[in-house]
Amino acid sequence: MLSGAAFKPSNNDYDWLGPGIYFWEANPMRGLEFAREALKRKTSSISKPFVIGAVIELGLCLDLTTSSGLEWVKIAYESLVDVTRAADLALPSNSKDQLRRNLDCAVVRRLHTILEAQKAPAIDTVKGIFAEGEPAYPGSGFREKTHIQIAARSSRCIKGVFRVPQNQLRG
Repeated sequence: MLSGAAFKPSNNDYDWLGPGIYFWEANPMRGLEFAREALKRKTSSISKPFVIGAVIELGLCLDLTTSSGLEWVKIAYESLVDVTRAADLALPSNSKDQLRRNLDCAVVRRLHTILEAQKAPAIDTVKGIFAEGEPAYPGSGFREKTHIQIAARSSRCIKGVFRVPQNQLRG
């Protein structure tokens, strides 16, 4: 990446922000923790966990931390319900632990389809808060692994990459 290799977009049915190149906003430690966790999986292609920083131009952003962003996904959800019913298909669902988010992915994909059909400008990035992990302390509403993720739908949103300073990667 630092020498110019292309980013590989994720395009899984469970990618909660839909297809794109995923980043943690202002949280390189969480990114490194994720890479270390992924290393332990049998299917992992990671051999040495690391993180890089990136400068991202959000462009037209579906920001799910805002009321208007959430209104857009509510509209897309209703449309997805109508389409799946009409086709006599089952609506996708998120896993109970909320780590595999097939429903959320389908809703975001549906929104992209709606905008494309209306010849509206395409969404460049999708941003959302991912509440994850154990409570930070007994009775807490805060979660240990909560973070903000950004999915860049195009590599043109990535304006540059850089090495994350080591002092940003210590717990």
